[in-house]
Amino acid sequence: MKSRATFFIVFSVVLLAVLPGSMPLDARLFLSLVIPGLVVWLFGGNRGDRKSRRTNKRPASASDNLSSSTFRQRSPDRASFKPMQEQSGERPHSVYKRPTPPADYRPPKQDYAAIIRAVRRSDAPQDQTHVARKQAGPITRHQGWVPAGETVSVGGRDLGGMIYVGTPPSLNTYGYRDVCRAYIDPSLPVSPYGSDRDGFNLPYWPGYSAIPPNCRGTYLDWLATGRSDPAYDPGYMFLYFYGLERRFFLDAPPKSEKAELLEEVRRLALLYPENRSVQRYLGEFIEVAEVAVFGCENITPSHDNPGWELPFSLKMGLGAKIETGKPLNSDWILSWLVCHPEYGLRTPAKRCSEEFRVLFRLRFDDLYPDGYKATKPRKSLDARYRAASGEFDVKLVTTLDGKPLPDVSNLRKPLDIAKDLAERAMDDLDKYSRYLGREPDGRGSLEAHALLPAELRPLFPSSEVEALGLWAGEIAAAGGLVPIADVVERLQGRRPEKISKRVLTSAADALARLGFGLAPDPRYALRSPKLDEPAVIFEFGGPIESLEDVSPRYRSALMELAVATFVAHADGRVVELERQSLADQVLSVEGLKDEERARLQANLDWFLAVPPDLSLLRRRLKDMDEEHHAALRASVVSAAYADGIVVSEEVSGIEKIYKALGLDPALAYSDLHAGNIDDRPKTVKAARPALPGEQIPTVNEMRGAALNASRIAKIRSDTERVSTVLGNIFSDDENDEDAAISHSPSALAGLDVKHSELIRDLVQKTHWSDEGFQQLCERRDLLVAGALEAVNEWAFEAHGEALLDEYDGYDVAPDVAQAVKAVFREAQHAETETA
Repeated sequence: MKSRATFFIVFSVVLLAVLPGSMPLDARLFLSLVIPGLVVWLFGGNRGDRKSRRTNKRPASASDNLSSSTFRQRSPDRASFKPMQEQSGERPHSVYKRPTPPADYRPPKQDYAAIIRAVRRSDAPQDQTHVARKQAGPITRHQGWVPAGETVSVGGRDLGGMIYVGTPPSLNTYGYRDVCRAYIDPSLPVSPYGSDRDGFNLPYWPGYSAIPPNCRGTYLDWLATGRSDPAYDPGYMFLYFYGLERRFFLDAPPKSEKAELLEEVRRLALLYPENRSVQRYLGEFIEVAEVAVFGCENITPSHDNPGWELPFSLKMGLGAKIETGKPLNSDWILSWLVCHPEYGLRTPAKRCSEEFRVLFRLRFDDLYPDGYKATKPRKSLDARYRAASGEFDVKLVTTLDGKPLPDVSNLRKPLDIAKDLAERAMDDLDKYSRYLGREPDGRGSLEAHALLPAELRPLFPSSEVEALGLWAGEIAAAGGLVPIADVVERLQGRRPEKISKRVLTSAADALARLGFGLAPDPRYALRSPKLDEPAVIFEFGGPIESLEDVSPRYRSALMELAVATFVAHADGRVVELERQSLADQVLSVEGLKDEERARLQANLDWFLAVPPDLSLLRRRLKDMDEEHHAALRASVVSAAYADGIVVSEEVSGIEKIYKALGLDPALAYSDLHAGNIDDRPKTVKAARPALPGEQIPTVNEMRGAALNASRIAKIRSDTERVSTVLGNIFSDDENDEDAAISHSPSALAGLDVKHSELIRDLVQKTHWSDEGFQQLCERRDLLVAGALEAVNEWAFEAHGEALLDEYDGYDVAPDVAQAVKAVFREAQHAETETA
């Protein structure tokens, strides 16, 4: 053998060298391999074959005839075998001489199958998980169904019951292949150990008689080890299931046995929950079997349908209720919709399935408290069961007390009703579902509970919400004032670094659903609280779902309080008389709901606790129309008289308001004179410059005049004319310092010159360090925090995103920067043309 190989290699190399170089390389390689191969085959192969045939023609000796049992008991020691030539001392080319057997010797009968199994068992690695094998005995004589509780042994395995064993019956006259798939034929060869758990050699539609021995062994292992291991390919489970459905439909077993078969198939379906074929075929069997075992009157509606048509049990259940005139409840209507092949639920209904079903039920019961009565269709139900094995189909019983049941497949009105309810329920659960998509473990949290529809909150309680309600109640009972940072931390679970309108709005909504209010409410706030300032928590008297709905009367009263408290704070202190005056003002407002009056009082508490900042109001005050100035001036003067003393600081505060309104500050003195209700002259300017203020005739006299209800009503009547305008003027979405809009060509719309120039410098670079941004702000006498909020608020309003992203310095948004540069280029071009 070695000489022929050497000859082939040498011949190929020589031939490759002598072939002409003009020949293509492919052709040269082909010839250098083919020609030597042919030569070796012609001159060396025949001689070798003849020699091999000659040396192999010898009878088997007695020592060669090993029985299968002997072969299994004693494995040969491979190391002890030596070439016969070495043992006998003969040369390698010596011819073997067989010994002469005795005259009466007969070779023993060979059990070749046993020998093969023994060789495989000795050479193959043993799986420790295999069950113990019994010594193969005689072929079982059982034929047909093995009931539950009994057992049968095949291939050395105890299989248990609920299977078919024996010669498989033929299904038709087309030959061997058309026999019952489920029958376990004991006469067929079986591998002693099953190693095809993954089903690589298993056909798509398996039958025991058609699968290879290795698959048969694997299947019998699965049966013998409890029929519960999902690591086996589902095809083995289907092979078992084919027998269960055959027994159920063709053998007509008693109802008690049918119930056992149904439970077994249910168990099998749970082994492979993600396999669509398993869920489809076993699901169809379960649907039909439930009707046969329990009757159509006792069916419970299903909300899961992997098939392509309405489940048989659902058709029977709906048909039975319609036939008997019984109304359909929400579960039946929802099941009808969910299982219909033309409709699919959206993500909110799938991600929040329990909440969706409860919400659907609540709203259906509101519309149909006695249930929905569907119109009986004319068409009767007709159905057949097609076996998963493909071996038979049967006509199903579709009658109730001998009467045919109607077919509901084509009814549309109940589905339209259910679809409308389901769509609205999914819309209302959308925000809640999106939150759970971001926070899969967030169910039951404060934020998740706040996003639930109102009807569901009492039905899905949250321990975090209950704790928040107790905490808010304690704060409200103690006076209501609490740091706003504490409120946000309580809601979000972490200390905030800044306060935004969105955060405050969420906080106010969460508290309102528990029956508590938050002042200032960001929807109507004259300004939002800063991070280091307090807020006020107060009781509403009951949960409130919508905080947006307030009356114009409330808005006007809120503006009155804003102006009045600003003046009250002008001298740096708010005395008890002023507090009482403002509280009486809240009580005197007519036409308010109880919750609005509670809001007004809470806002007054906040106005008194937090000193006002006129710089946040200047731009909005300047935008007021002249026709609305009178009402505001009257409210300011009334507040100045609240304590019976008008001091110089209050006069100065009134002058600032007038100046912000674009009025002559000198009008403050004439308005203060005109504000004397009893028409007696009052000295407003101090006669002695050393005194901080001049006392008006007496405190008691002036208090009665200043707090006269008719006077307050008159002022309020005037102020109501501008409530809408004042709402826009004093609302401050964020804690931003707003300045008057400059009409200079160098200013951006909505910003003054300083902030416009700041933005013009900022967009020249893509990133600014903390020091660089601080220097830009200092050049223009701007505070870093205020400037950052101002430019980002403007960018949000103008371009939909922040200009600066605060991260290891400040990153400049490229899209906003390009838009700002374009504005400045246009402004510069316009200035050039004008010049």
